[in-house]
Amino acid sequence: MKNNTLKMLSLALVGAAVLTSCDGLGKMIKKQNLVTYEVKPNPLEMHADSVSVTVTGKYPAKLFAKKAVVTVTPIITYAGGEVALKPVVLVGEKATGSGQKISYTKGGTFSYTDKTAYKPELKVAKLAIKASGQVKTKKPKEFKNTEIGDGTIVTPLLVRNDEKGVFAKDNFVKVTPMNQAANIFYVINQASVRPTEMKSDEVKNLLGFINTNVNNTMWYDFKGIEVNSYASPDGASDRNGKLSVDRGKSGGKALEGEFKKNKDKAITFGKDATTYKSQNVAEDWDGFKRLMEASTLKDKDIVVRVLSMYPDDAQREKEIKNMAATYKEIKDQILPKLRRSVLTLIVDKKSRTDEMITRLASTNPDSLSIEELLYGATLTNDINTKANIYKAAAKQNPNDWRAASNYGAALLAQNKVNEAKTQFEAAAKIAPNEPIINNHLGIIAAKEGDRNKAMGFYKKGSGAGPETAYNMGILDVRNGAYSEAVGHFGSFKGINLAIAQILNGQAASAAATIDASNEKDLALAFYVKAVAAARTGDATGGLAALKTAIQKDGSMKTWAKEDAEFIKWRTNAEFTGMTN
Repeated sequence: MKNNTLKMLSLALVGAAVLTSCDGLGKMIKKQNLVTYEVKPNPLEMHADSVSVTVTGKYPAKLFAKKAVVTVTPIITYAGGEVALKPVVLVGEKATGSGQKISYTKGGTFSYTDKTAYKPELKVAKLAIKASGQVKTKKPKEFKNTEIGDGTIVTPLLVRNDEKGVFAKDNFVKVTPMNQAANIFYVINQASVRPTEMKSDEVKNLLGFINTNVNNTMWYDFKGIEVNSYASPDGASDRNGKLSVDRGKSGGKALEGEFKKNKDKAITFGKDATTYKSQNVAEDWDGFKRLMEASTLKDKDIVVRVLSMYPDDAQREKEIKNMAATYKEIKDQILPKLRRSVLTLIVDKKSRTDEMITRLASTNPDSLSIEELLYGATLTNDINTKANIYKAAAKQNPNDWRAASNYGAALLAQNKVNEAKTQFEAAAKIAPNEPIINNHLGIIAAKEGDRNKAMGFYKKGSGAGPETAYNMGILDVRNGAYSEAVGHFGSFKGINLAIAQILNGQAASAAATIDASNEKDLALAFYVKAVAAARTGDATGGLAALKTAIQKDGSMKTWAKEDAEFIKWRTNAEFTGMTN
């Protein structure tokens, strides 16, 4: 009985083997190593938060069973788990069901593309093929998993999230022109200054300003006096020329006399003829036209038209005098105002010195104007001091968007993102369309992970300056738009531009970009140069750069060891020595 049982079991096993062999699936499993796979890219690459891969498989002739149905599933395996991509169904030429047919006689190929969301575990990974086959309704059989690729290059993650704020400019001026002017009027055909003219309100105000401030050299810089003298255009040209010159002399002498009344020998300004600069206009037709246009005379438009019609001064005068009634009004109301000397004191008012503003910005900011505070913040490189000054400016000037925006930019530089957001939102309530503010709101949205919102704000803030384009470049790298990133980073030579160039197929340019930047000595700069070298096949230069990067920042050792950019160096003794 026992012998019969063993014989029956043996026959069953032989029968099963024969059946498996007959359906062709066993042969496929036994010779699965004859199937070849091409993976693009290999190693896998992360772009725009996803890992995309194209797998092409090739079956040789006389292998794919005619009635077989094979389900092929690429999987990305990593320590502790795996991610299955979408399966592809392959069917033999006589199999039932849908799928891509593979000929037994000729063999065949399949190709497909899929992607999966990136997660940190996928940085160190393998791409494998998992497959199972079935003939009709028989029990499916598993093929041995086949590794076909490595993962994963994650170079976009190296981009520096150093979005750039923009400090709104102040309107502070160190010197403000404070010129003072007074008119001295003359009798027709006369050049002498009447005593009453030196008692006019204009002259009194001019002299009062001089007497009050001429000693105050801390705040005022008296530069000189201009005397511009004129004659009205109603006399002979040659006489008017001499008359205007004489009026300039008498006007300057009259003012000089007033200065000399000050017996303080320490004050010399205005007491010497060298202080005065004279210019004269023989016939003041421009002044005549200006006064006519501003007058209420009935025929003023006709008179102005005559001025335009006749370029010759004598003809102009003749035509105007022919308008008898109108000429009397001109004679009484317009011409007397043209017989004058204009005395202009050229004086500048000085601002507080940088030293004074720096001291007061810290000790007594309430004493400074908004422009002085904004300017004062530019006098220090210490971000904490800047923040304090902008804070005071924002408190004192709640309706000036620049103060809140600049305070927010300083807070952002201190990595106080939530506090910065509060200031930017306050600024936006005052000036919602201001490009600088929109740039800052874009930075906040980017740091909160909302790229679409951030890009929307950046587009509104495009007028803020190249900083906004730079910030857009960071988003471009994250979104996989590398060509756009290169363009947006363009005016800022540095690490991020080099990364964008590498990802855009311009690895050969990356090292020069970094070397031309002020970031060239950073550890990350050397690391990015190593990546560029790996892509261009420069192992010697790349390993040297990587060594420097690790020396500057030891945390880069682990990152480099796992970085698929250096997969070809993993058997290099120098590489393993510096990364283990």
